[in-house]
Amino acid sequence: MKSFKHFFPLFLTLIIFISCRQQQSTEIKQDDIAAIGMKWELVSNFSEPVQTYTARIQLINKNEQALTDKNWAIFFSIAPSPVASPDSPQPATLEHLNGDWYKLSPNAGFSLPAGDSIDILYKATEGRIKETDQPLGIYIVFYDAGGKEERIARIEDYTLIPFTRREQLLRGTADLEAPASAAKTYQENASLSVLNPDQLLPIIPTPAHFSKANGHFTLDGNAIHYTSSLKNEAGILSAKLKEITGKDFAVSEGKAESKGIYLSVDPSAFKEQKAESYRLTINEEGIVITGIDAAGAFYGIQSLLALIPSQVYLDKSTAVHIPFVTIDDAPRFGFRSLHLDVCRNFQEKETIFRVLDVMAQYKLNHFLLYTSEDEGWRVEIPGLPELTEVGAQRKHVSSINVPALHPAYGSGPFAYDKNDHGSGYYTRKDFIEILKYAKDRHIKVIPELNFPGHARAAIKSMEARYQRLMKEGKEAEANEYRLIDPEDKSVYLSAQMFKDNVVNVSRESTYRFYEKVVDEFAKMYEEAGLKMDVFHAGGDEVAEGAWTQSPEALELLSKHPEIKDPKNLQAYFFGELLKRMEKRNLEIHGWEEVALIKDATGKYIPNPEFANKNVVSYIWNNLFDYPDLGYRLANAGYKVVLCNVSNFYFDLAYSNDPKEPGLYWAGFIDTRNAWTFAPYNMFNTTLKGSMGNELFWDSPSSKWESIKPEARKNIIGVEAQLWSETIKGRDMLEYYMLPKLIGFAESAWSPERKWETQSNRELRLKNINEGWNRFANTIAQKEFPRLAHTNNGYAYRVPPAGVIIEKGQAKANVALPGIRIHYTTDGTEPTQQSALYNGPVPATGTLQFKTFDAAGKAGRTVVQEGSPKQKLN
Repeated sequence: MKSFKHFFPLFLTLIIFISCRQQQSTEIKQDDIAAIGMKWELVSNFSEPVQTYTARIQLINKNEQALTDKNWAIFFSIAPSPVASPDSPQPATLEHLNGDWYKLSPNAGFSLPAGDSIDILYKATEGRIKETDQPLGIYIVFYDAGGKEERIARIEDYTLIPFTRREQLLRGTADLEAPASAAKTYQENASLSVLNPDQLLPIIPTPAHFSKANGHFTLDGNAIHYTSSLKNEAGILSAKLKEITGKDFAVSEGKAESKGIYLSVDPSAFKEQKAESYRLTINEEGIVITGIDAAGAFYGIQSLLALIPSQVYLDKSTAVHIPFVTIDDAPRFGFRSLHLDVCRNFQEKETIFRVLDVMAQYKLNHFLLYTSEDEGWRVEIPGLPELTEVGAQRKHVSSINVPALHPAYGSGPFAYDKNDHGSGYYTRKDFIEILKYAKDRHIKVIPELNFPGHARAAIKSMEARYQRLMKEGKEAEANEYRLIDPEDKSVYLSAQMFKDNVVNVSRESTYRFYEKVVDEFAKMYEEAGLKMDVFHAGGDEVAEGAWTQSPEALELLSKHPEIKDPKNLQAYFFGELLKRMEKRNLEIHGWEEVALIKDATGKYIPNPEFANKNVVSYIWNNLFDYPDLGYRLANAGYKVVLCNVSNFYFDLAYSNDPKEPGLYWAGFIDTRNAWTFAPYNMFNTTLKGSMGNELFWDSPSSKWESIKPEARKNIIGVEAQLWSETIKGRDMLEYYMLPKLIGFAESAWSPERKWETQSNRELRLKNINEGWNRFANTIAQKEFPRLAHTNNGYAYRVPPAGVIIEKGQAKANVALPGIRIHYTTDGTEPTQQSALYNGPVPATGTLQFKTFDAAGKAGRTVVQEGSPKQKLN
């Protein structure tokens, strides 16, 4: 991993970094902070035309040189959408540059002397309701009389005007969600109730077969014995038990002893030969974990740890009594995956280790590590130093045409600056360590190189390489890995609003680059003691219009008239890539587009060319255009991983509250959504659209295609997604991930739940509510204490209280029963020493409610002004 803000001592790279900064400083003066203030206010999401918002920027010249109509521009990142024309002339104009990078420039006659302020209105499409939508990474560039950049400075005096009005809380006229409020939260929690400890689930994820007997076994430094193949697993168990109890548990190879713990692998002990199966037996003689394989034994260990009472995590002096149980268990799906994007915003290697630990705790076994994107390249590749020297850092650039990455997602003007999550990468050594760490926890890491779209970081890196080698007179070498047609004049805009992120699929150098990267990844796997047999090719969201004005692409089309249209060059690319990957004995995974082709009308249809081949398609779209796409592809013979956006996109915000961070283009996703999933009857659990509209796709008259019985085997598993556009650092990552990951684990591992197949909607919802109440109680009362003390604590989300006023009384509840609510009546911030909420309180004065879990971790404070008007701090 490479991250200068933590002073990683890589001398050579440090010299390169210093050299680049010194070279840059000779050209442009870089100040720390400008004497400019800025305020941003979302005025309304109900502007005209429909689906347009209006925002106000106020600039304050505190003590800076006078700003004229020629000597400045302000740059920042903001949730991307096309800029619309303002209703009236403005003193400055907002311009979209690329991706989420925008520029505010003065119009003729602009003047802002020191001590003055000025307001600028602008309009853009799509409503904005989140604080994470605001301008980020704001900086100003000053220009000399000739228009040359002469100074760059951050703007740190910045104020966000809070979202409080209806026109700020809803996305526009089409938004059917109720505006965010504590009362709305209260109503959403109304069906929940607190359960007693004996009513909770014994283990999450729920095992296939569980029986409990009278009595308990005491864990007190007992010896751990194991068969020869389980040394790694025994060592992990010993370390975890010491972390939890503070006591040593000796480990040795050999047969079980009385009152000890014995780990073994014995396939003959299992009637059904299903990978990862295990049996856990706890009685007066001791603890025996038998796996059908090493992974099964490892998951038996996770179940043993899950049986340790939560009080032990809160107090290590507590005696560890584990009930006598027999568990026979096996996973529902062999593919249980988490995807993590470290490109939009970088995460350090140690954070990856923490993610892998919690994945193992909840029995997930695949990790799709997203290491290349438009906004960053994150793994060192020998022989291609520009991939990390250029592609792993973001900074101010004079134009999107230069071979460098511009700022994104608030990374600001300077690479490796303070609080910069835009720059950084994993060295080969780092990546090999990640592979080994995952391997020890029975997790397969799948790397991804996303082509032909989402490729800007690679493109810019290879352009920097091209220019360097051309200056050295090495033209052939310069073109060896070049990814573009230099004469391409195609105009397009990607889903994330990039204008230059698609590689040229007609150049052999593009395929040569891909093979080079894949081969270098394979070497890293080999050094980690693994064989890389799966690679993810990405393949999603290639913008309409790509290649249409590329001479090289048009020449390819003339040679292959069967392709018919530039839009089908994506399928051509994947076919050519697949030939090369098959020679390396790789199973190729990709987003849903790799299995699709566009017909004459531009509509996506299953592509029969790659069906029944070594191709796995990941399906996210279950809401828009083709909600039955996963079933259609499985029915057509494709192996499919379901990544349903309405259930498993963890980067979507928990709720529509403005202070709740995250995206919401497909609605809002909480832990219940991840838990409420029927993989073979997904329309039974897809009940709300992206704008809050109720869906009835579970009705017999639904037009969508269902999964055929013989095609069920083609759904090989499920995957949760963590895209990182709005995620800054480890704590935000864990907040987004937990507790959603716990609900996902239940959907991935546990047996089919009875409500999954119930056709009666009313009965199904009743059973879902009952099951969710038990699951939610278990999270609050059992899982949170574990997470609070594992790895020194995870930054999981404790939900805020719901509050409503009825007949002069304030009532409060919480989304995860078992979490305590404390309150004050004098306007002060509640603590755990404040009054404990046990029932309605008089709604007078300023009431504040704050949630706390058993470990003392708190949620956000809810302020209630003694009237129906509520707001969240």
